[in-house]
Amino acid sequence: MKLALQTFASGVLGLVFFAATLFWPAGTFHYWQAWVFIAVFMATTVVPSMYLAVRDPAALQRRLHGGPTAETRIVQKIVIWAVTGSAIAAFVLSALDHRFGWSSVPTAVVVLGNVLVAVGLILAQTVVFQNSFAGASIQVEDEQQLVSTGLYGLVRHPMYFGAVLMMFGTPLALGSYWALLVSIVSIPVFGVRITDEEKMLRAELDGYDEYTQKVRYRLLPYLW
Repeated sequence: MKLALQTFASGVLGLVFFAATLFWPAGTFHYWQAWVFIAVFMATTVVPSMYLAVRDPAALQRRLHGGPTAETRIVQKIVIWAVTGSAIAAFVLSALDHRFGWSSVPTAVVVLGNVLVAVGLILAQTVVFQNSFAGASIQVEDEQQLVSTGLYGLVRHPMYFGAVLMMFGTPLALGSYWALLVSIVSIPVFGVRITDEEKMLRAELDGYDEYTQKVRYRLLPYLW
């Protein structure tokens, strides 16, 4: 019951967040790009969460336990604040772009943006299905085992790859080219998070050093 209430509360807070960062700065509810984006976001997060609630409640609990206060490393606290700030900036700038008409984004590009958002979120959820210890905060639990198959056989941090896809898809889905600047500026933040996370994993997760020799790319195959 407690987990169900937490999931419901998370969904409600998400809707409030979207209302505050999209419709308020847009100055209108007549913002069809925002409505489609919210529908795509909710469909690709609520359904997997319901599945996890039934099949793997512990994994869902790890996903709900996030934010700066959940991090134990100072670097990660700063990173999460930066990620949160960049997300808010991207939403608000997209909404202001809609309000004042700075960009003229074709419907086909908006659709492409929503596809990127959906694919990014589905990849992130798939990571949780393949590795139930992939939580919203960085920590290694006593019983945690290294996962090196599935998406983890392609890159070492597939969840972040999904997050990057979503990050670039969101401004397009919301009809803004200007907000893409926020996504570009935010890329180094993921680099800092991954680099610091790997320091901890090398020290605390058995077999991680050997895994890095097998799967050489952190985020993007053949690039990094």
